[in-house]
Amino acid sequence: MGEDLPPKRSIKRWLVTTNHKDVGLLYIATAIFFLLAGGVLALAFRLHLLESGGFLDLEHNQFNQFVTAHGFLMVFWFFSPIAVGFANYFVPIQIGAKDLAFPRLNAMSYWLYLFSGLLVVSSFLQGGTYGGGWTVYAPLNVPTYTPAMEATTGGNATILGLFLFVVSVTLGTVNFMTTIHRHRAEGMGLWNMPLFTWSILLTVWMMLFAFAALLAAVFLLGVDRIFLTQYFATDQGSGLLWAHLFWFFGHPEVYIVFFPALGVMFETFQTFTGRRLVGRKWIIIAMVLVTVQSFLVWMHHMYLTTINLEIKTLIMATTIGISLPFDLMVFALIYTMVKGRVQFTTPFLFNLGALVLFIIGGITGVFLGAIILDYELRGTYWVVAHFHYVMVSGITALIGGLFYWWPKMTGKMYNETLGKLSFAVYFIGFNVLYFPMFLAWETPRRVFHYAEHMTLYHQIATGGAFILGLGVLLVLVTLVHSLFKGPAAPANPWEFSRTAEWAVSSPPPLENWDGRATYANGRLEFVDDSPTVTDGGTPTAEAEVTDVDHHEEHADHASIWPFMTGVGLFFFFLGLAGLTPVTIELIEANGLDQYFPAWAQITTEGEMNYLYPALTVFGFLFTCAALFKLGVEDFNVPEPKVAERWPFGGDMDDTKFGMWVFLASDVVVFGAIIGAYIFMRLHAGWSTFEPVPDYAWPGLLNTYILLTSSFTVILALVMAQRKNKQGLLAMMGTTVLLGLGFMGVKAWEWSLKFSQGDFWFSGIEYSLYYVTTGLHGLHVIFGLMIAVFMIFRIVTVDAYLEDNRPVEFFGLYWHFVDIVWVILFPLFYLM
Repeated sequence: MGEDLPPKRSIKRWLVTTNHKDVGLLYIATAIFFLLAGGVLALAFRLHLLESGGFLDLEHNQFNQFVTAHGFLMVFWFFSPIAVGFANYFVPIQIGAKDLAFPRLNAMSYWLYLFSGLLVVSSFLQGGTYGGGWTVYAPLNVPTYTPAMEATTGGNATILGLFLFVVSVTLGTVNFMTTIHRHRAEGMGLWNMPLFTWSILLTVWMMLFAFAALLAAVFLLGVDRIFLTQYFATDQGSGLLWAHLFWFFGHPEVYIVFFPALGVMFETFQTFTGRRLVGRKWIIIAMVLVTVQSFLVWMHHMYLTTINLEIKTLIMATTIGISLPFDLMVFALIYTMVKGRVQFTTPFLFNLGALVLFIIGGITGVFLGAIILDYELRGTYWVVAHFHYVMVSGITALIGGLFYWWPKMTGKMYNETLGKLSFAVYFIGFNVLYFPMFLAWETPRRVFHYAEHMTLYHQIATGGAFILGLGVLLVLVTLVHSLFKGPAAPANPWEFSRTAEWAVSSPPPLENWDGRATYANGRLEFVDDSPTVTDGGTPTAEAEVTDVDHHEEHADHASIWPFMTGVGLFFFFLGLAGLTPVTIELIEANGLDQYFPAWAQITTEGEMNYLYPALTVFGFLFTCAALFKLGVEDFNVPEPKVAERWPFGGDMDDTKFGMWVFLASDVVVFGAIIGAYIFMRLHAGWSTFEPVPDYAWPGLLNTYILLTSSFTVILALVMAQRKNKQGLLAMMGTTVLLGLGFMGVKAWEWSLKFSQGDFWFSGIEYSLYYVTTGLHGLHVIFGLMIAVFMIFRIVTVDAYLEDNRPVEFFGLYWHFVDIVWVILFPLFYLM
């Protein structure tokens, strides 16, 4: 049983909580911390840009590191996470749920987010952070181009921090998709969901595929940097490969960041104009269109590459096309203001300011959508200005959301005068900072040398940066002041608010409300699910159902193991970051350095530090122990008996749906990795590309082994359904033996290649083979670890005999791993 939740004043509360509101507050507070860290870096390099050549004493590498770290922290560790904080807090309440579908997974997602950010911050203490720009373009993203060996470990920590962040995002995506699709209150169809919840649903759908592509790209970069493979250390199309992988993520990321801000704008415009949003259904359709189109325009970031003109022209058309749904949304917001009676509160001012900034950002973005203009403007301060007008307009709306929901989250009202003053300073500072950059557009981005006639623009922009910083500080002062001096907030401080969070107290109780929320009669009501008894003393049929509901209402809200898992992974990735020098030393010691000429500039000097390998081993073992304790913990999370689940109802349950969502993400990961193999092989010439395996029979043997293991997993499920413990143990054990046999054949095959002098760093064809099959092998190992854990549970507590669903879910994963191998076998062994 998960432990009881301590009081909010206790530090332990925040380490063990799995409640969605607590996790939301943790996200918001942590995101603000990273905002301040990124903002300090920005003020430093803006001060450096006060004059050409540098006003501060920042060296070239330091300037690049500050600019890059600022981009990383803002784009990844502030923009999306603060929106995820709002989503954590309010989406379950808005749809009538008592929590997210997987509370411990939600807590783990937060802790991985926090520790991933700490990895990036720690990189400054490890010889220097990554300095190749937040877009991480190849070939600048490999240590060959890192000026000093000392910076390699810090750069690795940044890249691995990004990897851990994407894992966090994946966990959150599975959770939100399951919750929104399967936990909506009775009577709340998809069309009836609040627009903020709609924005989050479409955001996580984009996250599911976009971040999976980024995960694959960062994985390839990580093995390049740590284990010296050659995906991005060669001139064999590596730059174009990275651009495709990164921008397939990067353009949807713009909408991933902006959609939650749009949701906040829709909610606040309705509340503070006193009328329903004009064209609500058309707005939802427009957002769905943008969600789909966002994956069709990534190449407009690649006009300067060798992609042929016909494809570039097609992408230009799709870029213009994706702006049309946004036109509809902008006009809907404007027309809502025209038709309503506007109340110029602080939340509305921030959201109105966001709309103005977004319009300017959108118009200036049209210039970049045209091929000929992009040739001229690409890589200049025009792009910097446009990018910030779009992205920071979203931040502006989210700050408005912070003011809008502050009374609900804290139970305190803020000072309106201070709030409006903070908006005025913030809005003026933003425009003073970024609008001069349009005028200074000839300045190349990421450099601090510029033409003399640009000096005034840069000086004005630097002044604007400090005004903007003061505006952000005033926002924080206003909110902190309200915590100590603000009057108590009523349940609903806004006259025309219309979503469910305003129907409960400020702040809401632990499980949001007593009973069950329902919209069955067209309006929000709370049904008491306690059993009712007829005059004769016998519960009615309806009462029997609600009696079950009543006894399953209790849910656990505390577990320490998500936090512990985050601690373990932090040390594991911190250790991995320092393995590059060890790898190089081992290769050089064995006389194998001739195989990786691209890394010749990297040298190791002095005594090797083996602290990092020790941290890697410690972190791995600690993580395994934490996950084991998480697996055996008795943690009750009842699914709602009555809920809207279209289109994922039927015999589907939360865990099964979540597994399908995870596998969909993994399909994209493997698709990107296999796509990288096909891309690089086509670039080299398909027929001239020498296959790495010498023989086809090991791959064929492994194909038979894995297909047989899929059959044994099916038999394991049959045995579980029949409650045959010995049969279940036998089939799970056979699956493990077959998996070990697969890994044994693979180990023999690799050792044979090693004996012939063919290593993963020997050339791009070897990197492709070892990394692609190695990633599949990691999936097999992970599956074997799960299977061994399940065998332990069967032996110790007779698990899966009464509830055999976990065996089915494991089977889904194992079948997926087998299917991937069926694709890899012909690619690497027969073609």
